[in-house]
Amino acid sequence: MSEPEPATPGPRAFLPAMARESFLPWYDLTSRLLGAGPAHARLVAQAAPPAGGRVLEIGCGTGNVLVAVARRHPDVELIGIDPDTAALDRARGKLPDRVRLEHAYADDLPLPDAHVDRVLSSLMFHHLPPDQQRGALREARRVLRPGGSLHLVDMEGELSRGPLARLVNAGMRWTARGRGDQGHGHGHGHGHGHDDGDEPRRHLTGADEVLALMGEAGLVDAAVVERRRWTLGTLAFYSARVPA
Repeated sequence: MSEPEPATPGPRAFLPAMARESFLPWYDLTSRLLGAGPAHARLVAQAAPPAGGRVLEIGCGTGNVLVAVARRHPDVELIGIDPDTAALDRARGKLPDRVRLEHAYADDLPLPDAHVDRVLSSLMFHHLPPDQQRGALREARRVLRPGGSLHLVDMEGELSRGPLARLVNAGMRWTARGRGDQGHGHGHGHGHGHDDGDEPRRHLTGADEVLALMGEAGLVDAAVVERRRWTLGTLAFYSARVPA
């Protein structure tokens, strides 16, 4: 397969969620096949947005999590950010006009301080290099209101060894090579894969490290709320909050 195709040039380089812009039409189908829908529903239920509140999703991609929030909480104001304009265009086709979608990055949010009640992130955090992980959590802390909370789901540990996992591992290796291990995907990204014979593996941020980063960002009560088995391995659901 050919090398990843860089996304449309912008102020910061990134690679699309499916490694090539031309693969974006397959993103939602792939997400369904991988069983991401139940994880999205679990994340939204965990976040429990307050009536009339405001929710931000960082790395919203094609808008699947925002759709889930909009269906369950029609009175909540929604904001989604992502640097992939093509993905945002797809999200606009799914979402009500009241949803605000912005071309932006997780570590540089175009929002004022103490602006939202909840920040959500789904299967994006492991794509960020460490400096952007720290920046994203600091920004989440900044834009959350006192008493507001962050709810994040991400893969934990190494990917499983099944056929789908091997395909995703291969895509991660292409991404790493395509950007000299500095590529961005699903809004942001960073190659952590390495060759292990014919089976390159992705080494994901461990729960202890994620919780420590949340604490460094000024969030409190950081915890893994639940772990679930998934097609590609284990999903960890995190929560943390801003002091009231």
